[in-house]
Amino acid sequence: MTDQGTLDTAKHPLATGNVGRLLIKFAIPSIIAMLSGALYNIVDQIFIGRGVGILGNAATNVALPLVTVCTSVGLLLGIGGASNYSLQLGRGNRDEAGRIVANAITLSAVGGVVICVAARAMLGQVLASFGATENVMPYAVSYTGITSLGMPFLVMTISGGHLIRADGSPKYSMFCVLVGAILNTVLDPIFIFVLDMGIAGAAWATVLSQFVGWIFAVRYLLNYRGVKLYKRYFIPNHRRISAIASLGAASCFNQFAMMCVQIALNNTLSYYGSLSRYGGDIPLAAAGVITKVNMIFLSVVIGLAQGGQPIIGFNYGARNYARVIQTFRFTLSIATALSVFAFVMFQCFPREIISLFGRGTEDYYHFVERYFRIFLFMTFTNGIQPVTANFFTSIGKATRGFFISLTRQILFLLPLIIIFPMYWGIDGIMYAGPVADLAAAILAAAFIVNEIVEIRRLEQAAHSA
Repeated sequence: MTDQGTLDTAKHPLATGNVGRLLIKFAIPSIIAMLSGALYNIVDQIFIGRGVGILGNAATNVALPLVTVCTSVGLLLGIGGASNYSLQLGRGNRDEAGRIVANAITLSAVGGVVICVAARAMLGQVLASFGATENVMPYAVSYTGITSLGMPFLVMTISGGHLIRADGSPKYSMFCVLVGAILNTVLDPIFIFVLDMGIAGAAWATVLSQFVGWIFAVRYLLNYRGVKLYKRYFIPNHRRISAIASLGAASCFNQFAMMCVQIALNNTLSYYGSLSRYGGDIPLAAAGVITKVNMIFLSVVIGLAQGGQPIIGFNYGARNYARVIQTFRFTLSIATALSVFAFVMFQCFPREIISLFGRGTEDYYHFVERYFRIFLFMTFTNGIQPVTANFFTSIGKATRGFFISLTRQILFLLPLIIIFPMYWGIDGIMYAGPVADLAAAILAAAFIVNEIVEIRRLEQAAHSA
């Protein structure tokens, strides 16, 4: 006998509401939450670029892989917990849904502390391996040494945001991240310019802002609405941990892959940049800014894909297959339109975009313009992979979602940014981007076409039963 009974899935809003309106309800807060997370990095980059300069921008680029580690753990536990929660609710298992959420919260708290301790214990070695040059290292140590203190808050806020959204409170999920991002925007110029704290000021502004977002997330999680979370639910259980990890693995390893690529990219940029007219510091700083600009676009697409997760997961669990396909198609259409818009912006206005992040030499601007136009040339295809990977995760097919999430970063981009520069120098790094993007999009399209055929077969079987 369970503590919380069963759920009538046929009358649930996710089963009966208009798909477009539901997607808007869940996707917009998710997008804003993702953008708010990206805003931390963008705001730091803008004010550091104007207050510290190119070396400060390079330092934040070197620190980015550690932020990605936190994001990957937060997504592993948040999306894994939220996906299992939605599937269990779709099957009417309220008690198991509550146990899943509680386990995800416990693991998030532990994971954030472990990352913080490990980062601080090996800070110098870690930053050197991330590509910090001799000139950049002092700035990177100052910035990362402080921001590491906020990593437990960051992990819990990311994870909690997905659990809160799955509980039917997407606006509150958005608020938890947005309040911190707004506070960071206010504190950055005060700490950097008014208090003259330099790059350390940007770091302290980030930590304090993350702490505020963490407070609001924990406040909600301790008063979960959809199911009752009893104290005994928070004790980690091997079976539930495995379930969370299996459905969160795709998003987690996608971030982990991004970290591996970022580390390899930083090192190859520094090495081949030093052999070019640009030197080692200019490519490192420029690529960091461009990565974070691209992060805005990717945050919108990923937030859109995550917004569809509760709808797809619930209806797949409830065997409402037509709504599953409808939600996927609608999500992919919007993601593709956004990808085309980003492509136009990156191709037409690279110098205007980069100018927001401070001034540089003519060599700096020359490198930035070429990097934008070449490396991001296939941006218009970049909506396919995240939407497809998230779709497979939402329907419980973690292995396929995991594989698709790794294709662009690990299977294609990582080897290409190592091989291409051997033949074409620093230009080879730029050309690796569009080749990897196109290959990943084609592969994701092939997977989703086969899956839709299978879902159509299940739909026909359900109607004939």
